[in-house]
Amino acid sequence: MATVSAQYSVTVRVELDARREPLGRLTAAIAEAGGQIAGVDLIPGAGGEGKKVREFTIDATDSEHWERILRSIGSIKGARVVEYTDRTMQMHRGGKVTVENKYPLKTRDDLSMAYTPGVARVCSFIHEDPARAFEYTIKKNTVAVVSDGTAVLGLGDIGPEAAMPVMEGKAMLFKEFAGVDAFPICLSTTDPDEIVRTVELIAPTFGGVNLEDIAAPRCFEIEERLKESLDIPVFHDDQHGTAVVTMAALFNALRIIEKPIEELRVLVVGLGAAGIAVTKMMLAAGVSHVVGCDRSGAVSKSRADYQSGEMTGIKKWFAENSNTDELEGQPDDLLEGMDLFIGLSGPGVIHPESLAKMNRDAIVFAMANPNPEVMPEEAEQYVRIMATGRSDFPNQINNVLCFPGIFRGALDAGAPQITEEMKMAAARGIAEVITDDELSEDYIIPSVFDREVAPKVAEAVVEEARREGLARFNTDTGSFTLGE
Repeated sequence: MATVSAQYSVTVRVELDARREPLGRLTAAIAEAGGQIAGVDLIPGAGGEGKKVREFTIDATDSEHWERILRSIGSIKGARVVEYTDRTMQMHRGGKVTVENKYPLKTRDDLSMAYTPGVARVCSFIHEDPARAFEYTIKKNTVAVVSDGTAVLGLGDIGPEAAMPVMEGKAMLFKEFAGVDAFPICLSTTDPDEIVRTVELIAPTFGGVNLEDIAAPRCFEIEERLKESLDIPVFHDDQHGTAVVTMAALFNALRIIEKPIEELRVLVVGLGAAGIAVTKMMLAAGVSHVVGCDRSGAVSKSRADYQSGEMTGIKKWFAENSNTDELEGQPDDLLEGMDLFIGLSGPGVIHPESLAKMNRDAIVFAMANPNPEVMPEEAEQYVRIMATGRSDFPNQINNVLCFPGIFRGALDAGAPQITEEMKMAAARGIAEVITDDELSEDYIIPSVFDREVAPKVAEAVVEEARREGLARFNTDTGSFTLGE
């Protein structure tokens, strides 16, 4: 059954007869229609003689539900709907981010320093040493959020224009949680060569590049080529952000079941960008037994498409680095004897009763959005720890716990890249936000609104960058040093 959600929140202005204002009957009618009232406000000065106007904020299940709610309001004598507004669409009208000046421009002196003639001195200073751009331009605190719109949410290939609201939202999260100025850049090409070259050309402006919603397998090639050619961090969040937060949740889950990570048996369903990255990170952390499953079933070197040479690229890598027992079958078959199920695929991929075949103290991370591979209420009797990607259930595994802090740390350190060790440090930083006293089956991962997370992640990343000798920012002098 669908539940009400803020994504389908609507404001409804209703004109009421002031002499017999039917407010009680009105709220009852809205509730009877299934709407959830989030607020009721009187609009001063609105309405004609003998009239009042009240604005109702109502959460619904979908746009069709709005019609039922509006009809219920209209059925009340003395009430008339004046207008209604889709709050989500209204939030996006005109875009969600702006550019603001840090300093006022009110006098000739202000203009002389910010622009001509004073700006020429700064240009010449940077020309003598390009590393100074990190100190005297926006570069040190600016990230490009780059997409081609080919793998947006669960919508797929919807194009660059339609991808912009997501990239704007990402920019908002960067600013809100880590103080990073991020700018959405959606490209009108799906050609890896063109994407790589475009990002290379705009790179002088930015201190980092966050790749987003680029379909596999092109996303792997694009990221690797950019990491090779640029001297600033390049991070494909759909891969590594998911992997980092998943590892953080796993570290804390293992603290509860008290099982060594080396003994863990894991089934990963969904081998796109996120599934591959999660697997690589688990292997790096010490997991030795992983089985991956795609639409054709378990991936292994014994599968027909591997034997025939049809399996190539990252899928071939997966076959060669997992499933050493060469298990066969579909997810329901493969759950037997597993300790951890990780779902990065789609809804209803497994039957709840199949979870009974997992080992004692089973862990399930069902992260398909908006509908997970198995619903928590269905899995509850079979598993000890359950996590999803949704905010309306405990243990939300969400990338926002990773990318703001990991870029904050990389920018603060002046690191030229985000290494595997930095990602692992970020995962441990997220996990450590939850103390031993707070840790429980329903609280293995911090809330996305926990303000301790981004600073903790940034601190861990800076420390790791220094340990690896990759911190180019000297906190004592406030200067950057670029390598040869």
